Formats: sequence, C-alpha cells, structure tokens
Amino acid sequence: MALILELAVQGAQMVLVLLLAPLLTGFVRKVKARLQRRRGPSLFQPYRDLLRLMRKEVVLADNASWLFRVIPYLIFAATWVAAALIPTFATGLTFSWTADLIAIVALLGSARFFLALAGMDVGTSFGGIGASREVMIASLAEPAMLLIVFSLALVAGATQLSTVAAVMASPDVGLRVSLGMSLIALVMVALAENARIPVDNPSTHLELTMVHEAMILEYSGRHLAMIEFAAFLKLLLYVSLICCVFIPWGLVTARAGPGSYALGVVVYIGKLAACGILLAVFETAIAKMRVFRVPDFLGAALMLALLGTLLLFVSRSL
Repeated sequence: MALILELAVQGAQMVLVLLLAPLLTGFVRKVKARLQRRRGPSLFQPYRDLLRLMRKEVVLADNASWLFRVIPYLIFAATWVAAALIPTFATGLTFSWTADLIAIVALLGSARFFLALAGMDVGTSFGGIGASREVMIASLAEPAMLLIVFSLALVAGATQLSTVAAVMASPDVGLRVSLGMSLIALVMVALAENARIPVDNPSTHLELTMVHEAMILEYSGRHLAMIEFAAFLKLLLYVSLICCVFIPWGLVTARAGPGSYALGVVVYIGKLAACGILLAVFETAIAKMRVFRVPDFLGAALMLALLGTLLLFVSRSL
C-alpha cells in the first residue's frame, strides 16, 4: 500500500508540472500586461493556444527529413522528464534517486541539441541563424550551469536534489556569499535558456533578434504545440529548480499524509506565483540587449559561478 501511495504521489507530481507549466507562462504575461497598464490575455490563453495548434494540420517542407517529424516529441519528452524529476512539493519520492542535477543538465542539453538540429534540417536561413545563436548561448550557459552544480555539491556533498534541498533547508548552511553568487548565476542562465529578456524577447518575431523562434518557424500544428509546451515546461523547470535549491522551505518529506501533500502543493504554487511576479517586474523594467552582448551577459554568469565554486573550495580547505 505504501508503494502504491508513493507511485501515486510521483505520478501526481508529473501531472502537476504538465498542468502548471502553461499557467505559469500565462500568469507572467498577465502580470506584465498589468504593469504596462494593459488588460492582457487570459491566464488560460496558453492552454487555448496549445489546443488550437493540436487541431491544426501539420505542414511539412518538401526536404524535411524524418528527424524533423520526430524531434518535437523528443524535445517534449526530455523536458518533461527533467521537469518531473525536480522535487516540487515533496522530496524522497519513488524516483527521487534519479533527480540528479547532472542528469537534468544532460536532459536539457539533449533537448537543446535536437532543437538546433531541427532548425538546420530544412536548410532555411532563419533556422541556421537561430541554431548558431542557440549553440553560442549554450557554449556559455552549460559551463556556468555545471559550475553551479559543483558549488551545490560542495555544500551538500551530493548532486541529488532531495539531498541538496534537505541540506539547504537546514540551519547549518546559513547565509553564504558563494551561494548568493550561484543564485545570481542560475537566474542569469535561466533567463538565457528560456529566451527571456534581456537575452531574447519571447513575444517578438523580429528576424534580427530572435533566437528560439528562428528555429521553429517551419513547424506547425501538433509539432509546434509540442515545442511550445516544452518551452512552457522549461520555464517551470528553472523556477522549480530555484525554489527547490534556494527556497527549499515547505517541501514535504516522503510518506507524509494527504494533508501535508496538499499543503506542499499550495506552498509550491505560491512560490511559482512569487517568482512569476518577480520575472514580470524584471522584464518590464529592463530592455533587451543586443545579440552581440549576450556572451558578456553569460560570461558574467560564468564568472560568478566560478567565483562561488572557488570560495566554497577554499573555505572547505581551510
């Protein structure tokens, strides 16, 4: 019976990230619209967009290979698995042993590789530009992400997220400058990975500036729906990762009661709402930078992550 309950909770977490991912994107859009004194779309507009795309017919280019058809499902599957592995409202679940930070980085890297490959498959100029920019961003974002993982591993002694969350929630950690640097670096990487301002503008289709949109211009119908859904899940993934590691309070331990699980879900939704408001305020208050300045932005994240790792390493050596 206990095993069935744990499997049910694990399945509920997987379904929860699917249900909340479009809602988080819709919430951020709504808050941004309100800050700009606009009415804005409904909170449920991303759900409607996905349903509309699923009903549309798929249009394929004549020179599209079989990879072009398969890649949207691979991207969605890799992103969903990565998002479902992160503890959202509970730790120590049945598959929590697979929730390793390095594995999550590898899944996201695989999804990015397939997306860049899809952008180049048809052979359009926009797809090639978007793929090259995506690889350029990844060449700096992935090392910064790995250095953040190493910093957390030095603090927690493991890269398993349940262990990291338990250690970060304990009073023994306290306030550390190195962890503050890692947090800032993680936020900068999350903005770049999700094509958010100031790296990219998710609401524009200007050819000279777009990165993510350039790679998916040839997609339509259910294929485009899968890629858009994966983008929603990726935003939720990074917000959940920040909440799990740096705001670990409210996480329920394994084999808790239904009331504790319900409270954990409410706390998790509250964290998502707070992070969504902060993201909307940040994107409203700052302008998009030029593409040629993105390496400087991610280079700063890389240096912050490196300094945080070095500080932790030196403090442990003393």
